[in-house]
Amino acid sequence: MEKTISPEERIRRAEEIYYRRRENSNSVRMSSSQVKEGNETRRISLYKKMIIQILTCILIYLVFSLIKEANYIFSEDVINKTKEFLSTDINFEVIVGQVGQFFQNNQDKLDFLGSWLKENNEQEENKQSENQNTENKENVQTNNNQEQNTQEENKTENKEIENKVTNEAKGNTNNETGIGGASNNETTVQTSSSGSSSKTQMQKDADYIKANFKLELPLKGPVTSRYGKREATEIVSENHYGIDLGVSEGTTVFAAMEGKVSLVSKEGEYGTHVKIVNKDITTIYAHCSKILVKQGATIKKGQKIALSGNTGRTTGPHLHFEIRRGNRTVDPELVLKF
Repeated sequence: MEKTISPEERIRRAEEIYYRRRENSNSVRMSSSQVKEGNETRRISLYKKMIIQILTCILIYLVFSLIKEANYIFSEDVINKTKEFLSTDINFEVIVGQVGQFFQNNQDKLDFLGSWLKENNEQEENKQSENQNTENKENVQTNNNQEQNTQEENKTENKEIENKVTNEAKGNTNNETGIGGASNNETTVQTSSSGSSSKTQMQKDADYIKANFKLELPLKGPVTSRYGKREATEIVSENHYGIDLGVSEGTTVFAAMEGKVSLVSKEGEYGTHVKIVNKDITTIYAHCSKILVKQGATIKKGQKIALSGNTGRTTGPHLHFEIRRGNRTVDPELVLKF
């Protein structure tokens, strides 16, 4: 009697034969672990097929059950109600008319709703506009306050300078107009006596400049208007923040100190003028006829920078020379000998 072989055993033997032939053809030996992995993969595929078959049987059973219960779904009562619903005559014109009539009857309410929404939108826009205007007013007020503070600070600085400057009449009785546009009966600045132990801010600034920068004369010429208060006219200002040197037009102007050209301009009362900055010290050369350097250029002490002239607010050709430390003006005669 022959021994019965299970399907799985047949599959296993067939796989062994297949792998043996493959080993012989490729001269590569297949490990037993690879054979086992192939058997496992085969078993998983068989389980999947079995599960699919079971689910298919369940689905068929459910379909037959529904067909068996179809007598209720397709009963005469359900069919009659469906026919009654389908036979109902739906007049769309009547429906449209009813909808229109509804809107006409409630037109007042709809208008009220529309106006209410419009008012709300306008109120929101007005609030946004008011907020924007308030912000603009606050910004304008802030700018005005800043300008007022700046003006007050400038006035305070000017008053301090005026209070610190003591003027003495120069021993000259000639009242003719000088070359620089000021009266020859000039006042000289005497900030403090040599024997005084206290120094003004201007004297401290002058000492600082002499100790750190070693300035030299921009040109040689007679002093026609000194630093400080003077007799004002329609052209000549009351307060003079520099020194005027009377020279003919076209005289070469030299840089009193090294630095960088921060400004070259033809605007304002100074006419054609140039500013040279070195750290916190600024020198100004005004009323020139021509500037020989460009803005942003680096300048050496003694370099030719301009030609004297008669531009701006002046009564004759001269050079207006000014020294500043920060925002404070310094009498040039406290730094240099003219």
